[in-house]
Order: sequence, then structure tokens, then C-alpha cells
Amino acid sequence: MFIIVGLGNPTREYTATRHNIGFDAITKIADDYDISLDMKKHKAICGTGYIEGQKVILAQPQTYMNLSGESVRELVDFYKIDVEEELIVIYDDISLDVGQLRIRTKGSAGGHNGIKSIIAHLGTQEFPRIKVGVGDKPKDWDLADYVLGRFNNEEQPIMREALAHVSDACKSLITEDVTSAMNKYNKKI
Repeated sequence: MFIIVGLGNPTREYTATRHNIGFDAITKIADDYDISLDMKKHKAICGTGYIEGQKVILAQPQTYMNLSGESVRELVDFYKIDVEEELIVIYDDISLDVGQLRIRTKGSAGGHNGIKSIIAHLGTQEFPRIKVGVGDKPKDWDLADYVLGRFNNEEQPIMREALAHVSDACKSLITEDVTSAMNKYNKKI
């Protein structure tokens, strides 16, 4: 079984912001695999289904970004998964160009408070993740204002394509292996 967690902030005001790309990815995966996000448990909106015959739990933590680790810890403990093999976390990354993906098996938080919280709650940096590029903030912009902003008209089709790639990358991580997924999806766009 795999748990796929997309990071974001709950409530309508954060919908479709750069920082909520993890939530958008979970919605795309749910749509692609006909999984209903209809349960509220483990401090998350969850859905249970299958990707290529493998059982998956999709989750959008409702704790706000900085406390994402609380929800992830509850999910990991309840389903007793191996975080190094069966957890996939999807989140935004300002160091990547808009729409670019980067799959990693481990790493630091890199300044991302959601990942910082997950690392603190799990006690490890070793879990698969898919970083989704949202572009670097413009000079003289406040970082919070930038990541809580929305994609412009040029960026929106790029992000729709990126979300399709995230869904495919999750399938690859589940049915193949991390190296195959990295080789396919870590290319510069």
C-alpha cells in the first residue's frame, strides 16, 4: 500500500495558489484513478483506491502547511507503512522552473515548512517526494505573498501539464522503481 500526500493549506482562500500545488496534484490523481476524496480522518481529507492494482491512500492534510507532519505521522502510524518505500509527498518548490518536476528519495526541507514539519514528526528525511516547480519569486517580492499567489495565464497550461506528469510519476513510483521515475521525470522542461 502507498500513501500519497499532497501539501497545501485548507480553506478557500488558498485554493489554486502556488503553495497548494500538492493539493491540486492529489485532486488530479483522484480524478485520473476515480478515487473519491470523501473521508476526513488523520487530520486530512482522504480517499482510498487503486493505481495499477496497488492500494493507495490519497491525502490532503488539513492542518495548514506548517503542521503537515501531524497528519502524515497519523497516516503512517495508522496504516503502518514503510516511509522509505510507501510514502510519496508532493509539494511546491520555488527553486524549480514553473512546471518542472524533481523526484527525490530523501533530502532536507530546503526551507519548506511543510517538509520541515514532516521530517520533525517522522524523525527521518528519507521518504520519496515529488517537488513541483512553481518558479522563483520576483525580485523585491515577499516570499509568502509569492507562494500564496496564483499562477498567471501563461503559467496555467504549463501547470496543468505538470499535474498530469505528477500523476504519471506517482504511477511510475508505484509500478516501477524510484530510479525509473527519476530518469523519466527529472528532466528540465
